[in-house]
Amino acid sequence: MVTKVPPRPATARRALRLLLATGLAAGSLVVVPGTAQAEDEKSGGTTLTVAVSQSIDSLSPFLAQKLTSTSIHRLAYEYLTNYDPKDAHAIPGLATAWKSSPDKLTWTYTIRKDSTWSDGQRATAEDAAWTFNKMMTDPNAATANGSFTANFAQVTAPDPQTLVIRLKKPQATMTALDVPIVPKHVWEKVTDFSKFNNDKEFPIVGNGPFVITDFKVDQYIKLKPNKKFWRGAPKFDELVFKYYKDGDAAVAALQKGEVSFVPNLTPAQAAALKTQKNIKVNDAPGRRFYALATNPGAKAQDGKTFGNGHKALLDPEVRKALFLAVDRTTLVDKVFQGHAVEGEGYIPPRFGSYFWKPEGAQERAYDPARAEQVLDAAGYRKNAAGKRVGKDGRPLDFRILCHATDPNDKAVGKYLQEWWGKLGVGLKVDCLDSVSDPWVKGDYDLAFDGWSVNPDPDYVLSIHTCGTLPATPKDSGATDNFICDKEFDGLYAQQAVEYDAAKRADLVKRMQSRLYDTGYMNVMAYPNALEAYRTDQIRSITTMPEAAGNLWGQDGYWSWWSAVPTARAEDSDGGSSAGVVIGIGAAVVVVLGLGVLLGLRRRSTADDRE
Repeated sequence: MVTKVPPRPATARRALRLLLATGLAAGSLVVVPGTAQAEDEKSGGTTLTVAVSQSIDSLSPFLAQKLTSTSIHRLAYEYLTNYDPKDAHAIPGLATAWKSSPDKLTWTYTIRKDSTWSDGQRATAEDAAWTFNKMMTDPNAATANGSFTANFAQVTAPDPQTLVIRLKKPQATMTALDVPIVPKHVWEKVTDFSKFNNDKEFPIVGNGPFVITDFKVDQYIKLKPNKKFWRGAPKFDELVFKYYKDGDAAVAALQKGEVSFVPNLTPAQAAALKTQKNIKVNDAPGRRFYALATNPGAKAQDGKTFGNGHKALLDPEVRKALFLAVDRTTLVDKVFQGHAVEGEGYIPPRFGSYFWKPEGAQERAYDPARAEQVLDAAGYRKNAAGKRVGKDGRPLDFRILCHATDPNDKAVGKYLQEWWGKLGVGLKVDCLDSVSDPWVKGDYDLAFDGWSVNPDPDYVLSIHTCGTLPATPKDSGATDNFICDKEFDGLYAQQAVEYDAAKRADLVKRMQSRLYDTGYMNVMAYPNALEAYRTDQIRSITTMPEAAGNLWGQDGYWSWWSAVPTARAEDSDGGSSAGVVIGIGAAVVVVLGLGVLLGLRRRSTADDRE
């Protein structure tokens, strides 16, 4: 959708600039010296600032898994292919073309001649080959994206424009390799990929539309346009992701004009902002799921178990009873206030060909009476105090990891305490600034989980395979929740080599069915992308998909790359060719965050783990 704001006459523009200079423009907003707006007035530059609540886990593309981090890497590095903003089909990125051998075991990519690293060196096939080979030979370099290269047999660059990948067996994701390509001449100096976070020397060399210029932990990350970007430089002079621990503070900053864009709004925040002048609320079908995850018994690939998860949750009947006592309709109506769809399968309905939902006897519909019966039959009886206890006499008192920055977690937690309390099950809601530490240690019973799903679902499926478990309890892995199920793994292996779209979609649905039946995950909702921006700061911007899509956490760099500042659009009478016009103005502040995030591809529990 494209909304166009008519340009003001030159006299009006001059008057506006005069008002801005005296601090009396835009609905009596006073511009205080030192703010982003004031600095831009002095320098003549334009800044787009995005508010976020999720911390950066790493600026190393080999380690980063959180949505904020991977979203930034989308801006700083090219991938071999990209996703079209209209319908998400594969389009050229660093590679201009690709083809496979008849047996699908050899893929040849033509690398573009016009991609340049921000330090002036040309990006070549050798950079891509080095990136993939490092992931294939160093387990630490495979931490974030190792599932994409696990099936690679050999990667070579016979010349600067040709990349050849030979596979062990066919692989269906070869046009959807979501792996940032890094400059060999910079990264070959790294000695320990498990510890190198790429956050000490700036600017960071990249070949994407933006260059990372500065970073302060839990404060901000700043980027400048890459003037050499082959698709064309972004229109804003600076892009800033600013950290806000408190969502209300981020909204207040938006209202004051201190930031241009805020993602992951609560329904109450969105309703309030809809009445505000110069603010547009975007409410679109989301690409995330919001789920309950149970600790299935944290373990490593060496067979050793760890963590302190409640043993009763290893009983599938206990998990079944808990999920039977979750009223998804109430959560959508009361917590999300209608800005979500009831959860069913693992893949959100936005991805139609892969969407699956349980039917008939398989479905765990809300049925608290049945939950009581299941617990009784499984031997978890109520004692005199009304508490459920196991055969060992231990009460069913659980802990759930909650993201302190996510009001949805807190609200849902209260409902769970009420519903499960009626079953005789206790629940302590542990809201933490970062849930990652206890999560990776296996020190939890349940957790609020969520991931952003890519057009190709391979990644979010891979994080539940046995191969993503940590090598030892001391290591980290790419697993989301320590799930290891041989039947699921077998289906994953089949879909990974299936090129027939319909057959692959059927396998993906069978995988979701199996994951549902194990009871380790309960998808409660598919939240809408609920976000807002200043229409007096951004002239136009592209959503994905362009028709009723999201701006934050896209599969690509389209939103921030396409954004046109109002002042520049007025001077040139230009604008984005597609998108949603969000505002008029000379400054935009962007704040990163979320744990709903909301894990681009990546995680919420993955958002803090996604």
